[in-house]
Amino acid sequence: MGVTRKVLKEGDGTTKPKQGDQVTIEYTGNLYDESKADNDYRGKQFDSSVGRGDFKTQIGVGKVIRGKKSTASCRSSANTDWWLEGWDEGVMDMSLGEKSVLTISG
Repeated sequence: MGVTRKVLKEGDGTTKPKQGDQVTIEYTGNLYDESKADNDYRGKQFDSSVGRGDFKTQIGVGKVIRGKKSTASCRSSANTDWWLEGWDEGVMDMSLGEKSVLTISG
């Protein structure tokens, strides 16, 4: 599994979540599309918290997205643990106020 992070807006640089912390984030999930290099490889959108209010979850414990009906399309693979681990890893490396694009590969 690999996670790359492209920082769009720097955070405070010091306040990072620890495993088990609850985080409040806004996200948009897109499928990876090799033909969209000029748009950070963002293909078809499969989910977004934008406009739905705060998304709060415990981070670093593999709980993010799991069981969310709205993201069933991203869980069509028999094994999505790599994706959940990538999400946890990427978010735990971000600092308070940061806005980034995470690219997660299995």
